[in-house]
Amino acid sequence: MFAFTNRLRRGMGVHRLNHAVLYVRDVDRTTEFYGDVLGFRVVASLQGAAFLQAPDSTNDHDLGVFQIGAGAGPSDAGRSTVGLYHLAWEVDTLGELQRLAGVLRERGALVGASDHGTTKSLYARDPDGLEFEVVWIIPADLLTQDDLDARMTIRALDLPAEIERFGVGEPGGIGISR
Repeated sequence: MFAFTNRLRRGMGVHRLNHAVLYVRDVDRTTEFYGDVLGFRVVASLQGAAFLQAPDSTNDHDLGVFQIGAGAGPSDAGRSTVGLYHLAWEVDTLGELQRLAGVLRERGALVGASDHGTTKSLYARDPDGLEFEVVWIIPADLLTQDDLDARMTIRALDLPAEIERFGVGEPGGIGISR
């Protein structure tokens, strides 16, 4: 009993986010977008709801979407109400990040690209204007002190320079710990 009680005081040891759930205007439009852009596939659906899985995921589902109708207003989270800012989806390589930059740009969904030192990120909006991030993480054994020092900064992403530094096929890292 003591070990369990002590563990509760420290926290439950969360490993990662298992899935996210979004309220959307139109489930079909949203599943088409996440399918075409990020390769998510529908693994289950109900009337007005769908559950999607990322291409290489081992989760039951990574994203749930629930339709609330065309009359739903835009999210004011971060402008006039509290709420979720964005979700971040991780990709394996800078080549994949580069490919997605093109896909997002073609769809008119790309709204930004940032270098946060240890991560290289694209920012986009889905059809309901909900923001998400697509991120590549520098592998721990390739991090420099400059990368670590820049963690809390936001610089413009120079994707060609990052590809020159790391290559298009370098697998991304897991976290930033060494």
